[in-house]
Amino acid sequence: MRRRQLSFADGLIAEEVSDLRDSWMEHADAVLADEAIVSAVYEALAHRHPKSRSRGRHGTPAEVVLRLLVLKHIRNWSYHVLEREVCANLVYRDCTRVGGGKMPDAKTMGRWGVALGPEVIKQVHERLVQIARDKGVTAGRRMRVDTTVVETDIHHRTDSTLLGDGVRVLTRIMRKITKIAGAAGTKLRDRSRSVKFRLLEIGRVARAKGSLNQDKLKQRYARLLDTTSRVVGQAKRFSDEIGRRVKRSRDILEQFALNGLRQELDLIIPRVRQVMKQTRARIFRANTRSEGKLLSLFEPSTEVIRKGKAGKPNEFGKMVKLQEAENQIITDYQVYAQRPHDSDLLIAAIETHQVLLGRAPRLVAADAAFYSLKNEAAAKAKGVKRVCIPNRSTKSAERKREQRKRWFRNGQKWRTGSEGRISVVKRRHGLVRCRYKGYVGMNRWVGLGVIADNLINIGQAPTRQAAS
Repeated sequence: MRRRQLSFADGLIAEEVSDLRDSWMEHADAVLADEAIVSAVYEALAHRHPKSRSRGRHGTPAEVVLRLLVLKHIRNWSYHVLEREVCANLVYRDCTRVGGGKMPDAKTMGRWGVALGPEVIKQVHERLVQIARDKGVTAGRRMRVDTTVVETDIHHRTDSTLLGDGVRVLTRIMRKITKIAGAAGTKLRDRSRSVKFRLLEIGRVARAKGSLNQDKLKQRYARLLDTTSRVVGQAKRFSDEIGRRVKRSRDILEQFALNGLRQELDLIIPRVRQVMKQTRARIFRANTRSEGKLLSLFEPSTEVIRKGKAGKPNEFGKMVKLQEAENQIITDYQVYAQRPHDSDLLIAAIETHQVLLGRAPRLVAADAAFYSLKNEAAAKAKGVKRVCIPNRSTKSAERKREQRKRWFRNGQKWRTGSEGRISVVKRRHGLVRCRYKGYVGMNRWVGLGVIADNLINIGQAPTRQAAS
């Protein structure tokens, strides 16, 4: 769990950097030393393999793993930048407990993040909220909630580029198979050059001045779909021949590699077929609502979400809910597999607040998307005294008078801080775009970003309270 013995260099480093730390680091350092948090990380690392506790060399201590991952998201660095910065900076060496020891490399730290998983990260976050409550940083008298979109790491999609991605990936896998298995079975025909020309033609037709020539566009797409269909058929034959041992290798390691490449083909082929299906529906039948629509071959869980932004009407990613209490502490976050309506989230948010902080909030503030008569009545039934959620479409004079009262206007002023909190976690902690893969990776990315922001706010709270 922790380093067993400090070296002589650790004492020198701690002495030299004692007055160089950021103001929040001292308090955050004490929070990260919590026994329950370190134990959760230790247990997750111990379950990577069945005999991790008893076999092999000693791993990196859990407290070092936790602090390195948190520092990465506090500074919004990549793993390579994290490795370089901690190697060169004595403050970071002391803060992360690396001290005078050897700094782990970027690949190792990436495996740690995968080993922790979203469940452990959620557990660490909940413990942080309990520590904030125990320290008096937050009492849970007020709650504000809002939603945002965290984008997945994909390029702007069009039907043609998705088809081009499919051909490129399938051809690359088949090229690797041919290199291992040789000329046995179906021979690889590389159609990448033909697909590249089709993509250029579609781009020229789409960008042409004047009215869009639909007939020309349909002709180009028909050629691209035909070529893509041939590549998919060839990839299917490659997969079948590996299964029938037509394409094989005498070397056992290379045979394992072939089986892995076959699994990749079997994963990508249905996705490319789905892209072909939705392209035919959009181009030839003007149907933009295909069932199971894919926006990326590599991030199939990506959704198109419209939040009404003028500068970015369409966002490609996942809906995330953030709810806060006093002193800007994010008490809960949630990444949704399918986008819900905001009004369906309010009561669950109040119940989560009660579980984490042991009381119902006196004031609940949110924007108009969370409003409904049912929500307002249910919130008051749960013990909320003041529900500060505007109803923009009301025609009731009584309701309008209620929304002009001082407590309501002050509650809405406080609510706007959630917009600022979302902006901060996006700019400072990287929640504008998730760099981890898949829905599980999105949960890890958001969770670590929220933990990083809470640590800074818990560390800064004593300074703010002293100043006030």
